[in-house]
Order: sequence, then structure tokens, then C-alpha cells
Amino acid sequence: MQARDAPDVAPLLQALCVFYPQAMEGILMTDHFGSCLCGTVSFEVKGEFDSFYLCHCQHCQKDTGSAHAANLFSQSAKLVWRSGADAVTSFTLPGTRHSKSFCELCGSALPNTQIAGLLVVPAGCLDTEISMSPTAHIFSSSKAAWDGEFGEVPKFEGLPN
Repeated sequence: MQARDAPDVAPLLQALCVFYPQAMEGILMTDHFGSCLCGTVSFEVKGEFDSFYLCHCQHCQKDTGSAHAANLFSQSAKLVWRSGADAVTSFTLPGTRHSKSFCELCGSALPNTQIAGLLVVPAGCLDTEISMSPTAHIFSSSKAAWDGEFGEVPKFEGLPN
């Protein structure tokens, strides 16, 4: 049978996915790749993200040094360390569920599995594009006073001269 004579299997695969989603895991599973700033740590996330939150809590402001954290969450995706797993360290703020994993050499935020059954991936550490838009802003009551709409603030493609 030549390629032009091959049957169209797309309708069959779509029907199979509707009735037996587990049958499609190997076919439709999405892989995302990421790394730290210095390149020591690299990883792969096999699967889909459930949500994408921009968190404005004071803990996230402190550990990112920014207005908010941008984290992807999944209860089903699997994390695979491709290199540098021994350089990954984690910190959990005592008395809270706030944890962070990072490269001990460059400090880059990395995926975190400190909460059982939950993978948290800082969006900025991914090297591959994500098609998901943020799900929501959370802890907006803690939003930094300087974080807002800045229509009149100049924009530069790179570092200003």
C-alpha cells in the first residue's frame, strides 16, 4: 500500500480519544523542556498542565524579586531530570506550603514536587513554548503597589541606551 492509498486514521483516533482517553496518552502527550540559567540543570515535563497562575502573594514576590510568580500546575504530568538533578535544591518556608526548587549554582527557579501529587513549573524556566494562557491572577489582594497598567511608560526592545 502506498502513502496515497493509506486510510485516514484521524477520525478513528479522535473517536478512540473520546471513549478511551488513556489510549491516547502515548500519541497526544505533550513534552515540554526546560533548564536553568547556567545550563547545569535540564528537565523534561511529559504531559499537560492543568492551570497557569500568576501569583501576587508576598511569598512569591520575595522569591521571584518581581511583582508575581508565573507557575504552571499539573496533577498528571511527569517530571524527568535530564541533567544536573544533584544541583537542584529546595526550600519550604516554615509553617507554610510555599516551596521553591532552584539550581544551587545559578539560583534559577526550577520545577517543584514538594507538594504530593502536584508538579509546579515556573513558566520562565521552560525552553519550549507553551500554548496555555494564564488561568487567573491569584492573591491579588497582595498585589504590589507598583504593579499595574503603565500605558505611558516607554517600551524598549532591549536595554535602553
